[in-house]
Amino acid sequence: MLALAAALITPACAADACDPAKLAGAYGFQLSGHTTISGDSKPVVSVGRLVFDGSGVLSGYSSVNFAGYFLGNPVTGKYESHADCTVSWSLQDDSGAFQHFSGKLTPDNSSAEFSQSDPGGAQNGVLEKVAPACSVAGLAPHYNFGIAGSTTPMNPGDEARRVSSEGSLEPDAAGNLKIAIPNAAPTTGTITVDADCFATIAMMLPSGDSIALRGILVNGGKRILAMETDPGTTVTAKFTAK
Repeated sequence: MLALAAALITPACAADACDPAKLAGAYGFQLSGHTTISGDSKPVVSVGRLVFDGSGVLSGYSSVNFAGYFLGNPVTGKYESHADCTVSWSLQDDSGAFQHFSGKLTPDNSSAEFSQSDPGGAQNGVLEKVAPACSVAGLAPHYNFGIAGSTTPMNPGDEARRVSSEGSLEPDAAGNLKIAIPNAAPTTGTITVDADCFATIAMMLPSGDSIALRGILVNGGKRILAMETDPGTTVTAKFTAK
């Protein structure tokens, strides 16, 4: 009986075993939700790229849309990774402010779910290894996508509204996009990809709205984690290869 119990317990324990020394290299992230850090609850979304050096130090770049205002900053910080797959890190932006995050890695250190651990911080975060090399030519031939979020009134007369769309797209070698959305006429867009795996995406929706997105290629280019950069928006987007 004891031997059988040990046999059943061992796989579960092994599933939560990570090698902290192997948390190294570049990761892309997306974080969204609401934050009360500055007082009243406000929507926030952030996308960026972090490089873990394997020795507890990280650096990178983070873009954030907070209550409709888009900002981008280089960041530096420190991190801790543990054998039980828990991970935590702190980031300091160029204003000197610190933010703190925590989550749990998959056993192969390829991805993690995380949240901002400061009181009132956003809770919906995903971290994934970036593609080893990035270019338009390396994109998958087909992606499914989902876009969701809201707008924030920025001028007199503006009204808040929900933003939601899903469909599929096909990029070509020149970065042109064919976009298909159910029960709507096909539309078009463009994508550019930098060597650091950041992507700039412009999409025309059936409503006639044109949206601008900033994203990061992860999971070998099979996923793009993105956010809308247009003022007055707090919108996330995820693209997943078919």
